[in-house]
Amino acid sequence: MINNKKFTISELKNISKEIRKNTIKSISNAGSGHTGGSLGLADVFTVLYFQILNFDSEKPNWENRDRLVLSIGHVAPVHYATLAQAGYFPVEELMSLRKLGSRLQGHPGRDHALPGIELSAGSLGQGLSVGVGMALSAKMDKKNWKVFTIHGDGELQEGSIWEAAMSAAHYKLNNLIALVDRNGVQIDGKTSEVMEIEPLTDKWKAFGWEVVNCNGNSISELIAAYNFALLSENKPVVIIAETKMGKGVKSIEGDYRWHGKAPSSDQLSDFLIEIEDLN
Repeated sequence: MINNKKFTISELKNISKEIRKNTIKSISNAGSGHTGGSLGLADVFTVLYFQILNFDSEKPNWENRDRLVLSIGHVAPVHYATLAQAGYFPVEELMSLRKLGSRLQGHPGRDHALPGIELSAGSLGQGLSVGVGMALSAKMDKKNWKVFTIHGDGELQEGSIWEAAMSAAHYKLNNLIALVDRNGVQIDGKTSEVMEIEPLTDKWKAFGWEVVNCNGNSISELIAAYNFALLSENKPVVIIAETKMGKGVKSIEGDYRWHGKAPSSDQLSDFLIEIEDLN
């Protein structure tokens, strides 16, 4: 099982760099896809799959695996790149992203027969409710596996998120750990201009959650945040991770126009150089 392998911070940074490169290559090859959010979450996925999650890539349906629910399905490219890096399927298959008949569609689907996918995602606001159901079932069946969910900050404008948050606190689901990708932008601009969601920490606390704030592009801070969350005794935990959309490519960092834009082949060459030089 991959979770038995321990990596240094330096090794995790290199893994994250490979995931970023493979993510951007697949999006460019497809000619479409969500670049900004995918690059911004590469460090989060690296820490989850190579430091935190219990899973077996050779037995993707292993009963005691931790569950990862990707609620923001449009960042599927970075999830796919991470799954390939973790051994779920060949890295070469990433080049089939968004191709007719491919298992790697623009949004992940369980019916696509791709191992490692727990939820068919695309409609925002659904993942936390699914995570609550999974975590509650684990409690009822006295199972030790945990549920990890990933959300966008713009997604928190969906009312269903807060209904699920209330339920999670009511049932004391300390086996549920959510992460909010707090990059401050969504498809139409800044979250503060489209629909303000602050004070975010106070909101989650008011709904009965333990809250951890961290730099979502810092491997060490993410590890510390997840390790803290794993120790919760009677509350669900949310990690508010401040990230940069497009992290690794300075020219597009924080630019909402790269929410769903693919780089050309010429841009790809420049982007890969920037990612390789990322410190």
